[in-house]
Amino acid sequence: MTDKPLHWKRWIVLALTAVGVAITFSLGLWQLGRASEKTALQDARTAQSRKEMLDGRTLKGSSEDVLQRSELLYRRMVVTGRWLPNYTVYLDNRQMNAKPGFFVLTPLQIDGSGEVLVVQRGWAQRSFTDRTALPPVQTAEGLVQVQGHLAPWPSRLYDFGGAETGPIRQNLDLTAYRQETGLKVLEVTLLQSGESSEGLLREWPVVASGVEKHHGYAFQWFGLSGLIALLYVWFQIVQPRRQKRPV
Repeated sequence: MTDKPLHWKRWIVLALTAVGVAITFSLGLWQLGRASEKTALQDARTAQSRKEMLDGRTLKGSSEDVLQRSELLYRRMVVTGRWLPNYTVYLDNRQMNAKPGFFVLTPLQIDGSGEVLVVQRGWAQRSFTDRTALPPVQTAEGLVQVQGHLAPWPSRLYDFGGAETGPIRQNLDLTAYRQETGLKVLEVTLLQSGESSEGLLREWPVVASGVEKHHGYAFQWFGLSGLIALLYVWFQIVQPRRQKRPV
């Protein structure tokens, strides 16, 4: 009768060990899956950027063409049009070469189609003495030709809520910007490339895929899974057998 409780305790320990090993091992596999997904996404972006350059007039503004525009993301593109400088926005707290400043965004009305495409023109350093001062940025008049990569709408940084107005903003909401300007702005942008000009730098940071992070997490989960199994073997099999050996 005295061995029966111990018998059930061993089964409980075995069950908990199996669950722990299964969960941690599956989490490791999930992290490897996430790494594979991000690797595939990065490869797709690289393949897109190597394709032939497109003419910006191919961008159609109808809602039915949203899918087509999404399929063109990261493609090289040359766009001819006219700047609309009155609607320029300076996204605050953006960094380039580890320095704080603004990403300068100006809508461009595409020649020949009339569609409006926001161009992420580059980065400008902010004033350290006057946070409301705008950096000196030159904007050409008349027809201009801009080259770059088609990119998603700018990512959001943390904000404190509420609608933002004025040229300096933390984020740029697409719906609010359309209502504010009255322009039919496309939901994609052009990340302008080329040498520094017009008071702007264009040394855009390479987007990290984060694959190394997922591999690190996977290693940790697999290591924990192995540790759980090892502890079970040591305390439930090896140690009891060593204790039963005759002295």
